[in-house]
Amino acid sequence: MLRELAILLLDAFVQGFAGLLFFRFLLQWLRAPLRNSAGEFIMALTDWVVLPTRRHIPAWRGLDSASLLLAYGVEVLYLGLLLTVEGSGFALLGLLVLAIVKLMVMAVYLLIVALLVQAVLSWTNPHTPLAPLLNAITQRFLAPLRRIIPLVGSIDLSPLVLLIICQIILIVPIQFLNNLALRLM
Repeated sequence: MLRELAILLLDAFVQGFAGLLFFRFLLQWLRAPLRNSAGEFIMALTDWVVLPTRRHIPAWRGLDSASLLLAYGVEVLYLGLLLTVEGSGFALLGLLVLAIVKLMVMAVYLLIVALLVQAVLSWTNPHTPLAPLLNAITQRFLAPLRRIIPLVGSIDLSPLVLLIICQIILIVPIQFLNNLALRLM
């Protein structure tokens, strides 16, 4: 019972914070507008650790390397604590590789969630303040598909194709990397 409680708290707080830091990095990489409720929420929850870290870790090629390294560090911490709570042994190299894989999984799931929310909002409230944020997340990935896939009866099927591509990415290369990381443990 205590083990399940510890895992729940680790998932909610430590991995959740790693996800917020990584989401912050991805939003800045995608040049998404952060002047909305979601962007301000993420900034408010992560500024306390990102801003001081930026003094020591400069941006690299315009990317927020402080947020990325913090997300990676918190994910490594999360996985180490999780494996300790579960009573599993681990090797540091396997843990470091597994943290990279988990961040890749987060990125793919972020894209999937953004696609689904964007689809639902396009039917219910297309002019929501979150629309520019969701568009910034999905547009870079949808644009090449929209050039290839024609409209079918004025319906854009490119989000559906992108969802299938995301699932294939989760099944093939990411699963391979995950198995590799687990073998290194």
